[in-house]
Amino acid sequence: MKSKKEFEFISRDNILKILNDEEAARVRLGSTAAQLANGDEFIDLTQIELGVQRAGQSNALEDVLARKAVHENTWRKIVANLDAWKLMTQPYSRPSKQP
Repeated sequence: MKSKKEFEFISRDNILKILNDEEAARVRLGSTAAQLANGDEFIDLTQIELGVQRAGQSNALEDVLARKAVHENTWRKIVANLDAWKLMTQPYSRPSKQP
């Protein structure tokens, strides 16, 4: 099983590879977190394991990927990859045998 650090590195790296040049430039500006309105969806790139979150008044965010900063198809790809990574990092449990 991967450690939290390995999970973050793999996930962050793969997420950024999904972005096209235009989207990557917007994300690198760093001002995305300041532009989040209450309720906006985002992924905190420093805590990727939390998955998709919604902005609130108490969020102190720096390194985020906002849904509104990328195209909808890109967002869907990112969420699908996050879901796959979560499944891969969960411990395997065998289904119990039914009589």
